[in-house]
Amino acid sequence: MVSLASGSAEPLSASGRSAEKLSLPSLQSKMKIDPEGYDKELSLIRSQFYSAHELFQQQAALNFSSISGVGADPTVAKDLADRSMFLAHVTSFYPKQLAEFPSDLAAFLKSSARTLPSGLRFHVTQALILLVNRKIIDIKDTLALFMELQILDDRNLRKLAFSHVVHSIRRMNKNHKNEAKNRALQNVLFALLQQEDEAKAKRSLITLSELHRRKVWFDDRTANAICMACFHSSSRIMIAVLSFLLDYEKIENDDEDTDDLSSEDEMAKNPQVVINKETAYKAHHKGTTASKKKKKAKLQRAIRSMKRQQRLSSECSNNSYYSPLYHLKDAQGFVEKLFSRLQTCNERFEVKMMMLKVIARTVGLHRLILLNFYPFLQRYVQPHQKDITNLLAAAVQACHDMVPPDAVEPLFKQIVNQFVHDRSRPEAIAVGLNVIREICLRMPLLMNEDLLQDLVLYKKSHEKAVSAAARSLITLFREICPSLLVKKDRGRPVDPKAKPKAYGEVNILSNVPGIELLEHGDEIDGREDDESGDEAASISSDDDNGGSDDEKSQYTADGSNEDEDIMDEEDAGNDSIDEDESDSNDANEENDDGDNIETEELDAEEDDDYEDVSDYSEPDDGAVDGGNEDPKAKARKRKLSDFEGQLVAADTSLRALKRLAETKMSGSSSDLADDILSDEHFQKIKKLKAKKEAKTALAQQGFKIPSSDQLSFKRVDPSKLEAHVRLKLNKEERLALVKAGREDRAQYQARTAIKQKKTGGLSNRQKEHKKFMPLAAKKAKAQRSRQEKNKKRSHSGKQFRGKKAWKQ
Repeated sequence: MVSLASGSAEPLSASGRSAEKLSLPSLQSKMKIDPEGYDKELSLIRSQFYSAHELFQQQAALNFSSISGVGADPTVAKDLADRSMFLAHVTSFYPKQLAEFPSDLAAFLKSSARTLPSGLRFHVTQALILLVNRKIIDIKDTLALFMELQILDDRNLRKLAFSHVVHSIRRMNKNHKNEAKNRALQNVLFALLQQEDEAKAKRSLITLSELHRRKVWFDDRTANAICMACFHSSSRIMIAVLSFLLDYEKIENDDEDTDDLSSEDEMAKNPQVVINKETAYKAHHKGTTASKKKKKAKLQRAIRSMKRQQRLSSECSNNSYYSPLYHLKDAQGFVEKLFSRLQTCNERFEVKMMMLKVIARTVGLHRLILLNFYPFLQRYVQPHQKDITNLLAAAVQACHDMVPPDAVEPLFKQIVNQFVHDRSRPEAIAVGLNVIREICLRMPLLMNEDLLQDLVLYKKSHEKAVSAAARSLITLFREICPSLLVKKDRGRPVDPKAKPKAYGEVNILSNVPGIELLEHGDEIDGREDDESGDEAASISSDDDNGGSDDEKSQYTADGSNEDEDIMDEEDAGNDSIDEDESDSNDANEENDDGDNIETEELDAEEDDDYEDVSDYSEPDDGAVDGGNEDPKAKARKRKLSDFEGQLVAADTSLRALKRLAETKMSGSSSDLADDILSDEHFQKIKKLKAKKEAKTALAQQGFKIPSSDQLSFKRVDPSKLEAHVRLKLNKEERLALVKAGREDRAQYQARTAIKQKKTGGLSNRQKEHKKFMPLAAKKAKAQRSRQEKNKKRSHSGKQFRGKKAWKQ
């Protein structure tokens, strides 16, 4: 029989094979190939495991302690670890013989986890994980044990247990979700989270947060359990929960799915495989079997990383907003409880700011009413307050149209008084105006005419941040309430009579939203067709103008007598204008008497118009034929009174047509309201809404006021409250700017150094020095130099050397 202290490398004699010596790894591989032929070896190793287990427990009872823990004999610990791993590998091949082994291993680890040496504890945990991965033990039975292992002061074991729990639950929910099993696992973690023990609650919170962030447990139960952990007795747990909730509120979408244990992140950061047809062909057809296997694995990793990046980019590009705060079952109770804890806590200012942000975000998201919150914020609203922009962003998020304006008015006035005045700094004025704009966007009833006109005057400021903030305030009130602005600041608003809703006013829909667009849909399409057809009409009118000019020239070439007759007729016709006007006024008075008389007269006028138009077209035909008619008849057709009468008749006929169209449209709208709308109707409503929104966006130059629901989901970025504000740079930032400006510029050098490094030929001056001069030139040059020397010598003798120089 083999001794208990034998390790994995010690040979074992197989039954019936006395000449063959096997080690534990080789015996394990042979037992997987032929399980029935190695029953005796299995029973031998199983008995060795249980005897080592008993020996270890006896040593623990005798309290043989050392630095590494109980059970100082290293051979016993090594033998126990090797046998446990061996049996874990072959348990699936011997389910009857090793039926009790998994439960015994779990019980051993649970009872002796704190007293085991670190190496033995790690190997036993790996053996248990192997059994769970092969579905021999259910994760539900071992979840509490793995959570206990994370509390121990062993970094590697904690990392191993945590990754196993997360990956097991992810694998369980990969294809389909078993709600009953998930609920049982959640109950275990929720119970740990509610315990007073900080270590257990912390590990449970980390596990729940990771599963929620990975969208494995992405349900209301998990979100509520995480949010309710804000009221844990430990302040560390509360801070961890607040930071987790505020991570979802970040404007930058930087919550990438980081997995330290997988190689997908490394592939995404450092892509080593370029996915193309050539790479795919090489992975499947080129090289040996082992190399093709490696290429296929590398290709699959690259494909998975690309798909993951595409998924993340699509999630980032989507405007869908999610926060665990959105799934609170009792949002009002959560906010009131957290606010009461904020008022009584003695935490540092950063923790209070985190609590303020969570409260403000919950109030704005669920449109709650927390009247005591605004006076509490009012104490901190000062320009010199630490982290003031985040505080003001929280104040903006806590404002919505369901809050009474009287409750927010003191806070609003303090912002105006503290930030926006002549003695304040430009940075503070800009931030104050931006905050006022954001609050008025949510609660426009806070603004009055005098205050707005005072704030608008800052548009003439020389500071860009202040003038831009004031102009943005003007742009907002042009759409919300133009009547509060001075006439020169109103511009050309889309709706000059627009006014904000009164407090509590709600628009109740009595019909399908957008059904009126179906009624006027043809008009919208017709306007677009008219706009597109204006150019063609203008081109055709230009072509017709050429012919009309020719006709005019023919008409005026008949004689000058005709013009004189026309002038006489016009003078005579001026006397009859008053009579025509009086007749038209009388007709208008008669039209007011009754609807029946009005319709009869309109019909008569339409007939008269038709006759006038036909009579008016006759002279053109006659002029083309020969022009034999009397010119006085032509002039009579061109009287001013007849022209005005035609205009009035055309106007009345257009009114009649409009009334007829309105009656038809009202009949069609009632028909649409009574009928059942089909999918085609809803698709048409969607298209017409898009066209209308595009048209209004063009009219508003891209400025669109979001609805109250959109504002509740919108997160206020504190950095945007400081838009265009130039902050003072420190020395490091200034040096960084200087170095950044030098990157595209060459290194500084003297001009002589640059000239010496030039790669071209010699300069002209250098060439003159090397030029060979003729003999006459050399003699002349020597003579000139001799003359210059003599001059200098003669001048030097006459130089003044002082008053007593003659005595020397």
